[in-house]
Amino acid sequence: MDRISQGWLNGFIGVVIFAGSLPATRIGVMGFTPEFLTTSRAAIAGSIALICLIIFKQSKPNWQQFKGLIIVALGVVIGFPLFTALALQTVTSAHAIVFVGLLPLSTAFFAVLRGGEKPTKLFWIFATLGSSLVIGFMLYENKSLSVHLGDLYMLAAILVCGLGYAEGGKLSRKLGGWQVICWALIVALPIMLVCSLYYFPHDFSNVTWKENLALIYVSLFSMLFGFIFWYKGLALGGIAKVGQIQLIQPFIGLVLSAILLGEHVSLSMIIVSAAVVACVAMAKKFA
Repeated sequence: MDRISQGWLNGFIGVVIFAGSLPATRIGVMGFTPEFLTTSRAAIAGSIALICLIIFKQSKPNWQQFKGLIIVALGVVIGFPLFTALALQTVTSAHAIVFVGLLPLSTAFFAVLRGGEKPTKLFWIFATLGSSLVIGFMLYENKSLSVHLGDLYMLAAILVCGLGYAEGGKLSRKLGGWQVICWALIVALPIMLVCSLYYFPHDFSNVTWKENLALIYVSLFSMLFGFIFWYKGLALGGIAKVGQIQLIQPFIGLVLSAILLGEHVSLSMIIVSAAVVACVAMAKKFA
């Protein structure tokens, strides 16, 4: 398998893992506050990341790389988890997944600004078409055009996440995929540990096993394992190119929402999914 194909395969695995993040976060905020869910998931993942870096004796990043790791930490360790957790207090996971359709464009935009990539015009056409299909379908399914506070939180989440993805993808070319997310988690670890203790629940009597399981998922998979594949994929296949795989994430997320939260999956979803996959394929071809 060539370098580009490896990148797309790793990116796809990462997207499948990330697709469970919003449904899991929705379940998590039913028992935990958004602040505790955000800080504890980062503290748990960061502690594991520290152990991994010590065991495998990884060299420290230089100052320029460290500045990039701060951006990654602010984007994907703190910003995206916090904004989505705040949003999912007032909107459903299916509604929030609408905005994930904008993440590929956000990632590609920052890939140009931060990663120095120059996708072709045809790439932008198919990337925009794919995102438009996702957004249009999701808005149709939700039957709502009104803007809520949760929508603003999700827009903020998409912006900081796209920046964190692009910056992490750029750093992965030199540091390696798993090293980038581990170092970013460690950058945020001191603050996240203190904050998780501050927001630690006084009473766990109303927290069910489902909410505890959701916390474990977002800590281990959304915060750590998913990024190992994702950043490796971005580094191998290109940030803007591989970022287009995220177009299928909303549909995987809706399937998981249907299974975990009882939300409806329609025939139209399957049809639009096929069209989106075609846009991803064309974006890959002309990137």
